[in-house]
Amino acid sequence: MGGFLRQANYISSLQKTGLPTPEGLEGCSMQIPYFFAGDSAFALSENLMKPYTGDIPKGTPQRIFNYRLSRGRRIVENAFGISSAVFRVFRKPKLLEPEKAEWVIMTVILLHNYLRKHSPNIYTPFGTLDYEVNGNLTEGSWRNEGDMTCMVPIRNIPRRPTNYCTKVRDEIANYFINNGALEWQDQYA
Repeated sequence: MGGFLRQANYISSLQKTGLPTPEGLEGCSMQIPYFFAGDSAFALSENLMKPYTGDIPKGTPQRIFNYRLSRGRRIVENAFGISSAVFRVFRKPKLLEPEKAEWVIMTVILLHNYLRKHSPNIYTPFGTLDYEVNGNLTEGSWRNEGDMTCMVPIRNIPRRPTNYCTKVRDEIANYFINNGALEWQDQYA
């Protein structure tokens, strides 16, 4: 009965977030939930994956998972950082009703995507975004803007993840070294 209630609560929470229901990955033994990529400040949960902690040996599934997760997070950091640098509305608190704040955010996202597609050399000239050359990361110029957001830093509070969340992360890590492997990931992870 407990498993059924947990599943019902999980489906209810997914409907609130708008995330699709879990799906199988090729070669995985369980359904993998859609998730957000977080850093170590967040708690590992069904829909938020965070890196493994500690000094992890090179070439291990955990190290490759951390590398692949950080690459995904970097894309989001670039998009948000550039949007904050250009659309300064993100640099101060918004005293708006949630619906109006959502309109502002969606408008900035649409403008950002439009400019990236139609005027990439003007909106984000070379060097604006983070980029890698032979595994060496060069940070984009947007990172030199100083404090660009009104976001309050999240305190790192130790939280013990459920066995299920740990198993999901381990399953994704194994997928990254088997069916989901990229030919160059071992050079950098």
